[in-house]
Amino acid sequence: MSMDKTIASVVKQLFDLDVEIVLTRPDAQFGDYTTNVALTIAKSVGKAPREVAEQIAIELRNDEMLQDVTVAGPGFINLKLTDEASLAITRREPRPIRAGQTIVIETNNPNPFKPMHIGHAYNAILADTMANLLAVSGASTKRVSYHGDVGAHVGRSMWALLKYCDGDFSKLEEVAEDERNEFMGKMYAEGARIAKEDEKAKAEIAELAKQSFDRGAGLYREVYDTVFDWSFREIDKMIKRLGNIQIERRYFESEADPIGVQTVRDNVPVVFQESDGALVFEGSKYGAFDNAFVGSNGLGLYAARDLGLIQLKAGDYPAMDQSIVVTGGEQAAYFKGVIAAAELALPELKGKLVNYPTGLVKLSTGKMSSRTGDVVTIDWLFDEFAKAIEARGGVADESIVAGALRYQFLRVKTGGDVIFDINSAVSLTGNTGSYLQYTHARARRILEKVAEVTPLTELYDEDKMLVRKLSEYHEIVDLATRELAPHYICNYLFDLAQEFNRYYEKNQVAGHELEGHRAGLVYMYADTLRAGLTILGIHAPDKM
Repeated sequence: MSMDKTIASVVKQLFDLDVEIVLTRPDAQFGDYTTNVALTIAKSVGKAPREVAEQIAIELRNDEMLQDVTVAGPGFINLKLTDEASLAITRREPRPIRAGQTIVIETNNPNPFKPMHIGHAYNAILADTMANLLAVSGASTKRVSYHGDVGAHVGRSMWALLKYCDGDFSKLEEVAEDERNEFMGKMYAEGARIAKEDEKAKAEIAELAKQSFDRGAGLYREVYDTVFDWSFREIDKMIKRLGNIQIERRYFESEADPIGVQTVRDNVPVVFQESDGALVFEGSKYGAFDNAFVGSNGLGLYAARDLGLIQLKAGDYPAMDQSIVVTGGEQAAYFKGVIAAAELALPELKGKLVNYPTGLVKLSTGKMSSRTGDVVTIDWLFDEFAKAIEARGGVADESIVAGALRYQFLRVKTGGDVIFDINSAVSLTGNTGSYLQYTHARARRILEKVAEVTPLTELYDEDKMLVRKLSEYHEIVDLATRELAPHYICNYLFDLAQEFNRYYEKNQVAGHELEGHRAGLVYMYADTLRAGLTILGIHAPDKM
């Protein structure tokens, strides 16, 4: 029985109360765990907290997992585990809190016709890692993606692309494969610029955007299909470079649009109201803002397509318990409105739709935007990381670069801004993915030098701090899976690596009389570090 359940059982036995026990980790000098349960139930019991704590402590001292139980302050109960119990906890499996649930999560959603930038990388990495946490917690996790293949952004790109071709499709075929990503970025930026500066071009772009819904034949169709193909070759390549697990279903705005538009029309005037020919959801009544789902021209807008997407996912995954989307923080209010509208129009989905907004991503150039053309692309980011790794004498393997990049995003609490410079991100001495990959490789090199590895059955005094930290692993994973918050694992792995380094600096492994025993501890550390990095989607190299 786990320690929290043991304490809950004692409380039930003594006071006939059903309570949820919260255990925290105090400073090592006070023990392995502490609980304030006596303070929380004292009023119900009608006794002083200290007296309640003493009663609980008397019973807990009979537990064979505990070496010592003390009462401190007004009624805190400090618990020190036996060596056997500490080792047993290190072998515990994560709690399957979502067993039996089906959860659909969008793990990437960049639009075609323009290059993937650093913001896309952040959303994709965070969502993919959330999917890993969902899987660890026992959920049947369905990774999908969603992409805008119609609408305003396509109109901007197509305006510039058609101008570039000037009636001759063969000009497009001359663009070299390794230049296509940059070329798409320039075309989109040119269309975005002219839409702001030239009213005639703006009207032309609007018509080209409308044409994206029914592409017909001829030059428009040829250009569209070609650049669409380029885009998804690039998207698939970049998602793989980032270390994401492959999706199982890809959705497009073009397939979501008619479903969403029809749902909006079917729910007028109960959910949506007509305003100057447009169909609007009064999101201001639900903590969002009033937003048009269908324009005055009768065409669906972004929100209608998101409504259609929700229905597509629910249709493809009828057992869906939750649908998760990770987006930039600037879209938080928008999605609050979409979710409110969806729950009113589709009440069977109430409580199943979740949006996790991220913060901003900042380098020396500030916020990244795909609307100006002044963006940091993922290609550029990989190149700069590789240069920085090589400058410090490392080998810029793709998995090493991806590990450094992923960690810089994941170590920040979801919703917080990510601000980093590339040289710091690849350091081997700070809280970085490169440092954790290096410490894993270092542990594996140590194990290569020993004759045997002995499974741990006892602990020496010098082992206990490292084993105490190892025993926290599954608690941290449980916390991260409950909140879908990868930063907990990042912080823990960094602390764990530091604790290991302190141990190794003072305790020889290879050639020592306790070689097999200490190698067993190194092996446990390396395996724990690798498990945590795997959840983060980061490769744990044996050599580096």
